[in-house]
Amino acid sequence: MKAAIIAGGLARRLRPITEEIPKALVEVAGKPIIEWQIEWLKKYGVDTIVILSGYRREKLIDRLGSGKKYGISIVYTVEDTPLGTAGALKNAEKVLQGEPFLVVNGDIITDINISELMKPLNEGNVFLMSIALVPLRSPYGIVVLDDNGVVKEFREKPMLHQHLINAGVYAMKPEIFPYIPEKGDLEKTTFPDLASQGRIVGVVYRESYWRSIDTTKDIDEATKELLRGH
Repeated sequence: MKAAIIAGGLARRLRPITEEIPKALVEVAGKPIIEWQIEWLKKYGVDTIVILSGYRREKLIDRLGSGKKYGISIVYTVEDTPLGTAGALKNAEKVLQGEPFLVVNGDIITDINISELMKPLNEGNVFLMSIALVPLRSPYGIVVLDDNGVVKEFREKPMLHQHLINAGVYAMKPEIFPYIPEKGDLEKTTFPDLASQGRIVGVVYRESYWRSIDTTKDIDEATKELLRGH
């Protein structure tokens, strides 16, 4: 099985850390994000990873090489100018033909069950892609009141299970490529188009670990969680 990792962004919010390295090489709990991803993907049978690279791509190549040391094969596609998430994926069209594949944002750490995400694409239905959904984590602590307005409880950044967010992990059929433009973002082009046609199915993961690494605070919090065994 193949997986594409979107790893070409400039990662401005993580500067100065990302002035010399791409975001995918930012270390969390002593290991680069992309190595967490490689271990997770390999566990579910991924044997070929396509790195959609751009910014500081030479650093990724130096670190990951051919993938042999991880027991997988790594292929690189390169965007000389920023193409957006859609353009980056379109750039890898020839490499990803043949069977359903995975697409992963290069700034997340998760343990979701990929097998569950692939199932909807193996049943001969109209879906061109499935999208992993996770509960929204509140950015703030919340206060719980009783019916009389008395404070009963303080909850530190709880998961808001009634709200689901895009986890940045997708399973796609190769037939999706005609819907992907050569430049632009998947979230603004392909996804709305397919959603209007009823061709995307969501798979909800309420108990899985998931973290997006966007700020230094995210690095600190994810490091503590991972070292605690999440």
